[in-house]
Amino acid sequence: MPSFDLVSKVDLQTLDNAINTVHKEISNRFDFKGSHVVIELNKKDFIVNLEADSDMKLGQIRDVLISRGMKQGLAAEIYDFSKEPQQSGKVVKQVIPVRNGIKQEDAKKIVKIIKDSGLKVQVAIMDDIIRVTGKKIDDLQEVIQASKGWDLGLALQFINMKS
Repeated sequence: MPSFDLVSKVDLQTLDNAINTVHKEISNRFDFKGSHVVIELNKKDFIVNLEADSDMKLGQIRDVLISRGMKQGLAAEIYDFSKEPQQSGKVVKQVIPVRNGIKQEDAKKIVKIIKDSGLKVQVAIMDDIIRVTGKKIDDLQEVIQASKGWDLGLALQFINMKS
């Protein structure tokens, strides 16, 4: 039976390259000359730490982070901007977790959406992977097309397609 896996994975090397590109661009910008700027990636925990002089500069760094990440092939949804920046003395700090993998509650939402769509496919949750199986490959392609319209806040990839 044809099947594919639905995942939300972030390639660590691509993310590291994007962070390095952001750091290089920010250090060369005129409006950041002489400013306190820290952009670092905790590779073990998939966390991006940002520090800047003001909220405005922090916002500009976030914008560059998203645009450079998208040019590297990373979706904007991988960054979790839900935590507010904190003022720490003269600098503003923000910790941005990178979403890597599908959480259990998100997986259950996706399974419910697929089952409610009425398509003739079976869905199984396997850790942070969702396997979709169907009798016809056309049914699987319909699931892929439908998933592009879902607004889950996740960057989904479709891997391991077997027919």
